[in-house]
Amino acid sequence: MTQRPAHARKVLTTKIPVRWGDMDAFGHVNNTIYFRYFEQARVEWLEALGYRGVAGVSPSPVLVHADCNFLKPVTYPAVCEVTVYAGEPGRSSVTSWYELRLVGDETLYATGSGKMVWVDAATGRSTPLPDDLRRALSGSPG
Repeated sequence: MTQRPAHARKVLTTKIPVRWGDMDAFGHVNNTIYFRYFEQARVEWLEALGYRGVAGVSPSPVLVHADCNFLKPVTYPAVCEVTVYAGEPGRSSVTSWYELRLVGDETLYATGSGKMVWVDAATGRSTPLPDDLRRALSGSPG
C-alpha cells in the first residue's frame, strides 16, 4: 500500500456524487467504485494538463499500478471530494496519490495511488514523457 510522500504536490480536487448504483448489498459504496472515483480524478487532472481524448493517441498513459486503502465506508447520498497529488516525473512514468473525503466532512474515507507509464501504441513499449508534459509535471515554465 503506497503512502503519499511529503514531496508530492496537490494538483487537483474534484467533486463526484455518489450514485445509488455505486452501493453494494451491504449498503455502502462497493470497493471497485473507489477505483472509478480515483480514475475520474486522474482523467480530470490529465485533461487539465491538456491531454484530452488520449485513446488512440501515441504515446499515451497506461495505468500499471493502482491501490486503495479503504478507511471508512461511504454511503448514499453523498458527494465525494477526491484530491490528487503528483510525484516527480520519471523517464516514462508518473505516480499520483489520492485522498477521498466527503464534502463537508474532513474525515479521510480512502487513500490510494496510481502509476501511469507513457507507452508507444505501435511498439507497446514505454517511451519518454512528452517534453510539455514533463514541464507541467515538474512545475517548470513552458
